[in-house]
Amino acid sequence: MNSFKGNKIYLRALEPADIDYIFSVENNENYWNVSDSQLPFSKFVLKDYLNNTNKDIYEIKQVRLVISNFNDTAIGMIDLFDIDFKNKRACIGVIINDNEQNKGYASEALDLILNYSANHLSLNQLYCNILNDNKISLKLFLNKKFKIVGVKKKWVYFNNKFYDEILLQRLICT
Repeated sequence: MNSFKGNKIYLRALEPADIDYIFSVENNENYWNVSDSQLPFSKFVLKDYLNNTNKDIYEIKQVRLVISNFNDTAIGMIDLFDIDFKNKRACIGVIINDNEQNKGYASEALDLILNYSANHLSLNQLYCNILNDNKISLKLFLNKKFKIVGVKKKWVYFNNKFYDEILLQRLICT
């Protein structure tokens, strides 16, 4: 498990005890602009999701890990999703609790997942989609050597406004 341990945080698998935390994140309307969610999730649906997280990564093509501090408090989540093992790529997303942002946790979690993606999953690249007004996330990914490879104009409609979505990519195996 050392590949999932950093200096300030560690990444761990989802546990049934995380249901309330996941419920609070998935039902936070402030995050809906970065997901396809438009409605709240029930605990029933989330429990079903948790019950399926033990399935093989090659079957579900997703890995969601909790970002935890060393007091064992969940401070965020990081996801690899739409994993394409044939083409050796995956999309990545990270979310840090509002009260835990700007402390380097997302940066460290991203380093850990980049290492895992390259050394354990043998992925060649990761990509992400970030709204043009999300300056903090853009800075994070650009600092981790992701490159802007495209802009999807007026791609996301949220709060009565269209936003451009920026596509970033990083080759991790050369």
